[in-house]
Amino acid sequence: MAYLLGMITGNGEIQREATETTISIDIPHKKLETEFQHDVGIFVKASITDIREALEPLLGTSLNFTQSANISLLSFRKPNEDYLMREILRYVGGATSSDNVRISPEVFDFTFDERKQFVKGFADVTGYIRRSNYAFKEPNYRVYFEIPHNWELVVDFCNLLKSIDIPVQAIDWAHPNMRDGNLTKYNQGKPDFWKKEHQVKVWALEYQPVGFVVLHKQQALDYFADEQKKPYVMNGKDPAARLHRYYWELTQRIKQKPSHPGENDDFIPEEIRGKHYDSWTQIAKDLGYSADE
Repeated sequence: MAYLLGMITGNGEIQREATETTISIDIPHKKLETEFQHDVGIFVKASITDIREALEPLLGTSLNFTQSANISLLSFRKPNEDYLMREILRYVGGATSSDNVRISPEVFDFTFDERKQFVKGFADVTGYIRRSNYAFKEPNYRVYFEIPHNWELVVDFCNLLKSIDIPVQAIDWAHPNMRDGNLTKYNQGKPDFWKKEHQVKVWALEYQPVGFVVLHKQQALDYFADEQKKPYVMNGKDPAARLHRYYWELTQRIKQKPSHPGENDDFIPEEIRGKHYDSWTQIAKDLGYSADE
């Protein structure tokens, strides 16, 4: 159940009708080939067998699966009075998609392993890792989780990661001070350039204990996490001493950014609209991802 809820929360759509509800889940193909020159679609299709084996006994019905070049789609339909469907709808509340869903407070009361399964489901539909996802220089590889236009879900997810002791390395907020901090795009006549998806970034080695079900993602995670670990092992150091740290445990050097006209845009949540930010951590703290939450 937790894995399924994670998938629905991460990239699902809920279509309620009078007597039945259809739930569809998108698994985007970030690239057509994996890091190891394999066809992503084939790997996702192979992964569906494992996903079906895990979910169909729970669902009591078959999962429909369709695929195009850029996306794989899972879906199922059940009566609204079905126990599982009632439970799913209770957890997602009135949400219709990942654009407006929240992670239910009840999920934070799940067991540790259940919360890991929720994160894994969420990761299978929002996460990706590739060589270019490094910080500063290789092999500082990271897993990226893309969350479109749902600020609250970003904070919920980061706090859920914290509940299983996985620090967030950075958040690339869809905020003008973060995505166009020097007004480069604004001055090029692109005032809305910053209105992108949010990206939550986690060190590959820190995320490895949770992992993915989708095969090519797990293969890439194992490879890049091992690459990230090698320099520490070679130098007799513990990677956790450097990587397993939350932003509030670090001394931050914050560089001041110029004001951006987009700071007052309605795209930004009301509680931080009109504020200027010089660091992603300041936004995170104001929205509720901090040591005290």
